[in-house]
Amino acid sequence: MSSCNQDDKSCRGSSMINTLAVLAALLVVAGLVWAMKHYTTPPDLTAERAAERAKNLTELRSAEKQALETYGWVDQSKGVVRLSVERAMELTVADWQNPPQARADLMERVEKATFVPPPPPAKPSEFE
Repeated sequence: MSSCNQDDKSCRGSSMINTLAVLAALLVVAGLVWAMKHYTTPPDLTAERAAERAKNLTELRSAEKQALETYGWVDQSKGVVRLSVERAMELTVADWQNPPQARADLMERVEKATFVPPPPPAKPSEFE
């Protein structure tokens, strides 16, 4: 091994080459880290989900508004209709002027709306 003096130009040149080689290696590693991070990071889903949720919320609110403000059938076979909130409140106030009759009417409507027919009779066994 040869020892280098500080005045020796060949020693300064080799130390500069070593320093440049280390810097180049660090830059290569930094580039590889950036490439790995760039190519392995999944796409951001929050923006897409936020837009989808906003669209769903708008559709839901419009459907709710329509249900609250318009008339329509809930179950046409049972004669159950949907009224606007204002009209339902008017009818309720008018009906409850006579509480016993209003309660009886209410119970009758509940029975009609929630009536479930009995199941058909079971087939008798062929051995009976």
